Amino acid sequence: MTTEAAPGEGESSQGESGRGFDGFSPQNLDLAGRTFVIRRATEADVSAIVALLRDDVLGAAREAEVEVVDRAGAVAAGAAPAIPDAEDAAPYARAFALIDADPNQLLVAITEAAGQADTPGRAESAEQSRSAGQTRDGSTVVGTLQLSLLPSLSRRGTLRLQIEAVRVGPSAQGIGLGTAVFEWAHECGRRFGAGLVQLTTDKSRTGAQRFYDRLGYVASHEGMKLPLD
Repeated sequence: MTTEAAPGEGESSQGESGRGFDGFSPQNLDLAGRTFVIRRATEADVSAIVALLRDDVLGAAREAEVEVVDRAGAVAAGAAPAIPDAEDAAPYARAFALIDADPNQLLVAITEAAGQADTPGRAESAEQSRSAGQTRDGSTVVGTLQLSLLPSLSRRGTLRLQIEAVRVGPSAQGIGLGTAVFEWAHECGRRFGAGLVQLTTDKSRTGAQRFYDRLGYVASHEGMKLPLD
């Protein structure tokens, strides 16, 4: 597994730019003979990212109010293809606009060039990914996560990196991409000045908790949530 900056592009640290992730640029990640690009998500990626968020039991329940329609306008039975109609897409569009305007927020799209997922044994999942997440350049959105830089006076003013909404689609599972993406995220946090990384995970996600344990995370706090509506 190797990572490298996209040709002709570099990154600035938090100290240099002074504005969160403003200095971020795409990076290539070579893994298992495949090349992925880790880049800032665009508005055109939102439908594919929503499909990834819906593609598990908890995610499907959280996004249950969204009616999913395919490109022909018919209601789809599953999460792929997932293109919310104009009314249902509006909350996601508003959320994306807020994220995109905030220099301390980085919504990531992980893409793979066209054709790379079409190896034996992955044809079906690759076809599903293309229908849900193919971008204009023919690449496919195979994963996502959101990074947030959280300034704080605590811990002597330590800048925190929050990692949330991590998803890897079926066509890119089983090759270590999740681990590679977390390693990249940790290094990204360091480059932009973070001294601590944190995340939350649902208590029912026991597999995810074991994964985070292997990465060195410690369950040091109890997370709590309260709906405000």
